[in-house]
Amino acid sequence: MSQKTLFIFAAVGLLLAFVVGTLFYTSEQVEQSTQLADSNSDALIRMHSPALGKQDAPVVIVEFLDPACETCKVFYPRVKELMAEHPDQIRLVLRFTPFHTGSDKVVAVLEAARKQGKFWPTLEAVLNSQAEWTEHHVANVDLVWPHLEGLGLDIDQLKIDMNAPEVAALIAQDLADANTLNVTKTPDFFVNGRPLPSFGFQQLTDLVDAALHEAQRR
Repeated sequence: MSQKTLFIFAAVGLLLAFVVGTLFYTSEQVEQSTQLADSNSDALIRMHSPALGKQDAPVVIVEFLDPACETCKVFYPRVKELMAEHPDQIRLVLRFTPFHTGSDKVVAVLEAARKQGKFWPTLEAVLNSQAEWTEHHVANVDLVWPHLEGLGLDIDQLKIDMNAPEVAALIAQDLADANTLNVTKTPDFFVNGRPLPSFGFQQLTDLVDAALHEAQRR
C-alpha cells in the first residue's frame, strides 16, 4: 500500500472520528438540556411570561428572546407563520434574555406596554424597527419612541412604568431562569420542554411536527 493511500485512509479515519465525536457531543448536549428543563420546569415558564395562543394548545414553544437580536427579528414572523399553519395547536411563550447592551431597557418598554394591553403590537413595532435603534449590537432605547407612535400608547405613563421595580424583577427572573437552563444565546427554543437538537428554523419545525404527531396519537 502506497504512502499516499495510507495518508488518504488516515485522513478519512480522522474525519469519521470527528463526525462521530461531534454527533455524540451534540446528542449529549441535547440530553443534558432536556434533563435541565425536566428538572427545572418552573424555570421554563413563569406566570408572568407573555403568551400567544390557546391556553390548552398541545404544543408549547418557549422562546428566549432579545429584542436587539437580529436573528430573533428574523425568526419571530416565521414562528407566527408556523402557528398560523396549525391553528389553536401551538402556544408561544416568551422569555426575555437581554444579552445585548442596553437591551434590558427595551424589554422594560415592552413590559410597560403590557400594562396598557399593547404588548404584542409593541413587540412587533420594536422588532420591525430594530435597525433604527441598534448600532453595533448596542440598543438605544431613546431611539425606540418614534416607532411606537400610532399604537395608542400613553408614552408618558409607559416611561414611568418601565422603571418600576417589578419590571426589573421580571427581567432579572428571566435572566436567572435562562442561566438555570443554560441558555446562552438568542433565540433559543424549547418545544414541550425539549430543546432544539441544533439551531435552525427547520430543526424547530421538525420538533414542532414531532410534538404535534405525538399529541394526535394520544
